[in-house]
Amino acid sequence: MFGLTFAAPLALAALIGLPALWFLLRVTPPRARRIDFPPLKLVADLLPQRQTPARTPLWLLILRLAAAAALILAVSGPVWNPQGVGAGGGRSALLVLLDNGTSAAHDWRARTRVAADTVEGAARDGRPVAVLGLAEPAVALEARSPAAALERLRALGVRPHLARREAHLPTIGAFLEKNPGAGFVWISDGVAGVEADSFTGPLAELAARHDAALTLLRADAPPALALTATESAGKLGAKVLRAVPNGRETGTVRALDQRGLPLAEHDFAFTGNALETEVPVEMPLELRNGISRLEVAGERSAGAVVLMDERGKRRRVGLVFGGTSDQAQPLLAPTYYLGKALAPFADVQEPRGAKGTADSIGQLLDAQVSVLVLADVGAMDERTAARVGKFVEEGGLLLRFAGPRLAAGNDPLVPVRLRRGGRSLGGTLSWDNPKTLAPFAPDSPFAGLAPPADIGVRRQILAEPDGDLPSRTWASLQDGTPIVTAETRGQGRVVLFHVTADTTWSNLPLSGLFIDMLRRVVALAGSTAPPADGGPRPPAAILAPRLALDGFGALGSPPASAKAVSADYGDRATEEHPPGFYGPADGGIAVNALRAGDSLKPLDLARLGAARVGTLAGAETLDLRPALFTFALMLLALDTLAGLWLGGFLARLGGLGRLRGRAAALALAVALGAAALAPPPARAEEPPANRPNGIESALVTRLAYVITGDAAVDEASRAGLTGLTQMLAARTALEPGEPAGIDPTKDELAFYPLIYWPIAPSRPQPAEAAIRRIDAFMRNGGTVLFDTRDGLVARPGAAPTPEALYLRKMLATLEVPELEPVPPDHVLTKAFYLVDSFPGRFGGGQTWVEALPPAGEGAERRPARAGDGVSPIIITGNDLAAAWAIGRRGEPLYPVVGGDQRQREMAFRGGVNIVMYTLTGNYKADQVHVPALLERLGQ
Repeated sequence: MFGLTFAAPLALAALIGLPALWFLLRVTPPRARRIDFPPLKLVADLLPQRQTPARTPLWLLILRLAAAAALILAVSGPVWNPQGVGAGGGRSALLVLLDNGTSAAHDWRARTRVAADTVEGAARDGRPVAVLGLAEPAVALEARSPAAALERLRALGVRPHLARREAHLPTIGAFLEKNPGAGFVWISDGVAGVEADSFTGPLAELAARHDAALTLLRADAPPALALTATESAGKLGAKVLRAVPNGRETGTVRALDQRGLPLAEHDFAFTGNALETEVPVEMPLELRNGISRLEVAGERSAGAVVLMDERGKRRRVGLVFGGTSDQAQPLLAPTYYLGKALAPFADVQEPRGAKGTADSIGQLLDAQVSVLVLADVGAMDERTAARVGKFVEEGGLLLRFAGPRLAAGNDPLVPVRLRRGGRSLGGTLSWDNPKTLAPFAPDSPFAGLAPPADIGVRRQILAEPDGDLPSRTWASLQDGTPIVTAETRGQGRVVLFHVTADTTWSNLPLSGLFIDMLRRVVALAGSTAPPADGGPRPPAAILAPRLALDGFGALGSPPASAKAVSADYGDRATEEHPPGFYGPADGGIAVNALRAGDSLKPLDLARLGAARVGTLAGAETLDLRPALFTFALMLLALDTLAGLWLGGFLARLGGLGRLRGRAAALALAVALGAAALAPPPARAEEPPANRPNGIESALVTRLAYVITGDAAVDEASRAGLTGLTQMLAARTALEPGEPAGIDPTKDELAFYPLIYWPIAPSRPQPAEAAIRRIDAFMRNGGTVLFDTRDGLVARPGAAPTPEALYLRKMLATLEVPELEPVPPDHVLTKAFYLVDSFPGRFGGGQTWVEALPPAGEGAERRPARAGDGVSPIIITGNDLAAAWAIGRRGEPLYPVVGGDQRQREMAFRGGVNIVMYTLTGNYKADQVHVPALLERLGQ
């Protein structure tokens, strides 16, 4: 299975010429020697003191033959382990099947590398090749040149949906019919999908029918993990799936919001050889509603991502109260209690301008609610009752609450038969002492909730006892009488609370248990209402793709092949409907690679019969040409040195020429070792106090500056922040530590309240990792002061300077708030000193901060205004650090440009204000400081 093959085997014929080369190289004519012929010493000078050999030394001959052999072997194109050529030999066609569904994303590079080796192996054999991605649409196959096959292979990518391999069986059969004796190689991910394997058996039959050699290459165990979302009893969970035990026993499931920021992380672990494990995603409801994505950390695959839409967050709930308008007082009506209880997790809607109960119900059903809540609604007209009944039959949830009208009514839209008439209280029962709730049964949707002991039920509607009553009871009182009953009708449910939704019959609506019970009931809903005329359901709304996942689980623009889906689409992702978000951001749906309840099935390799099965690692080939060429060049270089040495040319170099044998080799080794151990290019080392140290920076407030790589700019930043630090220590109560030079890519930024970033357009743009960390720093309350240092040349309305263009490009991917020039009443101008500008080395540049909200009309005028927090970004062009920079003796290092003699002093004051603003926020805008500020301002 392992061996050696050659891309150009005819080149090996040149090895026959090596013996002839041996004889040609054996004789080397001696170099002509010049002998002086003086009249005396005639005999002494005739014999040379140094002998030149008449033949080439044996060791040099072997060296040259080895170089020639290495060159011949390199030209022949040797390749080690050519397993990728396929199972068949000869010139027959080769078909390469490549799994490129979502389960192949984990080791996609290894698969494409093996596929490329397979095609190159076919090229060495002169075989035509066809490449087929099994997650692509089925198309006719045609064997082409290996070069065209490589282009096709490079065009393939991981698809974000499961592969439908069986759809390609007809085209594979047609290819084998057209190319007798063809072989094919299947580079598989080992996952059959969510259904039983229906591909390997028919594929083996096709191979046997056409006498085609089949080779299967796969990983030792399918490494892919997949993820689905679950919801039980109102709790969100995630189910991690794998096809077979693969050694990945533990991991982490992350919950992310719409901006990709993590909201929660939960660890998972497979038990034994289990193929799935559930992870509860427990978090406050407010955070849960913000979840946009669940993913398996480290698993770059669309199958390991679950996108969350509004269907998994908040249901649309309609409220109808059967009382009169004078009873529907805003703070006392049952709809008030229901609205407050449902608001945290549902989209609550009430009818507007409706005339009567029937009109109210009709409005809400027309609005496509998922849950219809009827609070003390008694008898309904026949048309309304029929429409509500159909709403339930088609998947809606009807939630009813008792009351005097329901007790006196007689309609069938209740889960149990109610006791009506024949009782003095009209079907209700009263007690002197309120009854409390019994613990919930394990099979109840309310299981796990603990009823508080202070809940009291003073009145309720009684259910007629029958054989089905226990199975329809979700909650009961301590004496066993039902308090919540439910019944499944068609695809929907009818749920009845045997008490009112307000506090007239019980104090249940005042408890937190009432909210938890409603949350679990609403979580059972998932359908919409039928049309108003009782006819067939209209077609669901069509939603266009807005964002789509690629094969590696990254959100981006949808592909051109993506098509719209209906609003009730609930299937898995396909080629036409890739996973992603469809429709508007506030009302769309999410399509995922897997559905809830799916599980991964492994391939049944036993059905392949006589097929040859190998691994991806064993199928990789090694091209020996680079190593042989390098070896040959090294031998030729040694041959050149040996020729110079034997000819005596090295002896003319003085001391260096006297090196012989081992001494020369030792000198060369020392030189190479010195070059390898040479230090990196010289760089000004920061003082120890300037290096970002986690402990020091956490204990001492320090300013920081970004190291740009420009030595002059970095030195000015260090000296400038050093001067500002000394000024802060001398004039304020703050005693900061020495400033730190930081690299945003790798240093922790949370220790620094203010980061000074000078713009150096001659340096490369910062890495994406640095931008993302700066973005997180600003989101978490930090402030970055960007200084373009172009205040001398920048002009309003003129072309932007290189510094401005550099900054624009750097901030293009940051969420920068709306900016404005620092207004005169901004709290930044009064944080410590009263200043009206922020000069630096230059005084004409503008300083920009986050725009303040506009002052309301009639609002009291204050000398200092501020927003809700500190501006995360300040931009100036005045080269502040150069104005602050001082030397060891406290002397200014750079002259200021401008006519104001106090410009440097005002630069320090502006710097003090900026630091105090970042540390204290908007406290100077508080009312308590107004009198002092007005006095200082002379107002």
